[in-house]
Amino acid sequence: MQKKAVFFIVATILLGTSLSAQKYFTREGKVSFYSDAPVEKIEAHNSKATAVLDAGSGNMEFAVLIKAFQFEKALMQEHFNENYMESDKFPKALFKGEVLNLDKVNLEKDGEYPVKVKGSLTIHGVTNEIESPGKFIVKDGNITASSSFTVEVADYDIQIPAVVRDNIAKEVRIDIEAGLQELKKGS
Repeated sequence: MQKKAVFFIVATILLGTSLSAQKYFTREGKVSFYSDAPVEKIEAHNSKATAVLDAGSGNMEFAVLIKAFQFEKALMQEHFNENYMESDKFPKALFKGEVLNLDKVNLEKDGEYPVKVKGSLTIHGVTNEIESPGKFIVKDGNITASSSFTVEVADYDIQIPAVVRDNIAKEVRIDIEAGLQELKKGS
């Protein structure tokens, strides 16, 4: 009986240590945004986001280079980088937060799991707290993390010139999808 108890305690500690050391990573996360205004719809895509998930703590980070967003029209991309996002001055957007209900996600079992993410989103040098629902799809040891949320342009001190103010939506939808793979030790 005592041997079983010792084994159980050691196994629990080792399993906990192993799980807390699990990290998932990608350099090919997808971030897109969509702005629906009466005159013009604006959409851009970026497939070079970096994301890291610490499965032990639930901590998650996302970073995206602003200049890597691709637009349908080159002029839109130029205006986005130079006039609105000032991407030379503020080269990236960053999310640092945590998955609040990671304990409800079985990373060892294929399936789809609803998650809630909370943290600090920094865009254009301004940081705001956000909370967003999302989902994790676990398949063959990999995780596809996704979320969709909206931000107010004014909340991130993004100035819209008066000439085009009516052409630009005040709210922008951001969609995120990241295929995370387990980060192997020594990688």
